[in-house]
Amino acid sequence: MSRPEQSIHGQWSSRWVFILAATGSAVGLGNIWKFPYITGENGGGAFVLIYLLCIACIGIPLMMAEVMLGRRGRQNPVNSLSSLASEEDRHPAWKYLGWTGVIAGFLILSYYSVIAGQALAYVFRSFSGVFEGVTAAGSQSIYTALTSDPERLLAWHTVFIVLTMVVVSRGVKGGLEKLIRFIMPALFVLLLVLVGYAANTGDYFSQGLHFLFNPDFSKLSDDSILTAMGHAFFTLSLGMGAIMVYGSYLPKNTSIAKASITIAIADTLVALLAGMAIFPLVFANGLETGAGPGLIFETLPIAFGHMAGGSLFGGLFFLLLVFAAWSSAISLIEPAIAWLVENKNVSRRRASVYAGFATWLLGLLTVFSFNIGKDWILFGKTMFELLDYLTANIMLPLGGLAIAIFAGWLMKQSSTEEELAINKTIHYKVWQVLIRYVTPIAVIIVFLNAIGIVG
Repeated sequence: MSRPEQSIHGQWSSRWVFILAATGSAVGLGNIWKFPYITGENGGGAFVLIYLLCIACIGIPLMMAEVMLGRRGRQNPVNSLSSLASEEDRHPAWKYLGWTGVIAGFLILSYYSVIAGQALAYVFRSFSGVFEGVTAAGSQSIYTALTSDPERLLAWHTVFIVLTMVVVSRGVKGGLEKLIRFIMPALFVLLLVLVGYAANTGDYFSQGLHFLFNPDFSKLSDDSILTAMGHAFFTLSLGMGAIMVYGSYLPKNTSIAKASITIAIADTLVALLAGMAIFPLVFANGLETGAGPGLIFETLPIAFGHMAGGSLFGGLFFLLLVFAAWSSAISLIEPAIAWLVENKNVSRRRASVYAGFATWLLGLLTVFSFNIGKDWILFGKTMFELLDYLTANIMLPLGGLAIAIFAGWLMKQSSTEEELAINKTIHYKVWQVLIRYVTPIAVIIVFLNAIGIVG
């Protein structure tokens, strides 16, 4: 059957723009906020080694599959899966896999924007010297003052949603591509500047590198391995429709395998650079490496507050965090925008307003879960915790598993060979074994661990 050469939304101007965009989608709060603290909680270097292995065996094959489905379908995830199911003589219910991605991205952005709004607030706090000489109690008090004030938190959430929708409303080349061309190089420059700043801590920098890269397998537990598997899966933005819709804008002559490997390497490099920037500061100030989720908003401000140039470099760090969140946010909402434009015959600008308002409205549940709604408990969780659990632990693993099954087992081999265009002997066979067996089993284990059945 004939298929369009490009999406009705246009396409990326080059392979490198796609790589920047997909890396921007993958690089987010998970790399700069979550990766350092879970590495700290799980002993450092040994955890990093297991994580890298999981990226290679789980993340890259699944990313190749998701990009392949997007480029072959050339539509939003729902329509792409519907078309591909028809093409491969499979049940039309496979379109609901597309819906899982669209809805997951929408739900994630609703709370992601609230956390990103907090980072935005911290940019101004840090540059203005609020953290100079701050104590642990003072840092905690600053964070509590922000999160316990619903009006203040709502204002930052609103600003971040507006920033995101302004970009997506301008289309692939006029909005997404323009932002990505600026924000991704800026993100890497900021990271390198912060690593240079951390290098000035002398022996503490060496201590940070030793912690990050020297494997001590005695500190690994079964939970550590499961955490590494889970983070490898989630850090690449897989299973939420973002990579699929970005793949639909990918030029036909681009190698999916090479692009996916490059994206995975860039994403991992950002996470490792973030660790190289953060851990020396933590050691230099006698702070805890396993400080958990509070590492960024409560622990690091103490470090910046007691170091020369801390206000400047602290501000740059939180600006980096905002840039990473922004590049991810536009990819999270893009599947929903594409669906509205393709299926409801509305302009991209109007679709952005509709999707943005709905996301903002749902985000109120997360805003209030930090303050006036912290007692709104469902299934033992606050609204923020429930949304995070539902998406990260249930929707994304199931979406990733379904993508692996569809691409590995249900698509004709001729279709996947044509789209991937990789060597039909060893390279294709390695991908086929990984996507058919290794990736699904790993995702199932991660899913069962997440819902408390194993681990």
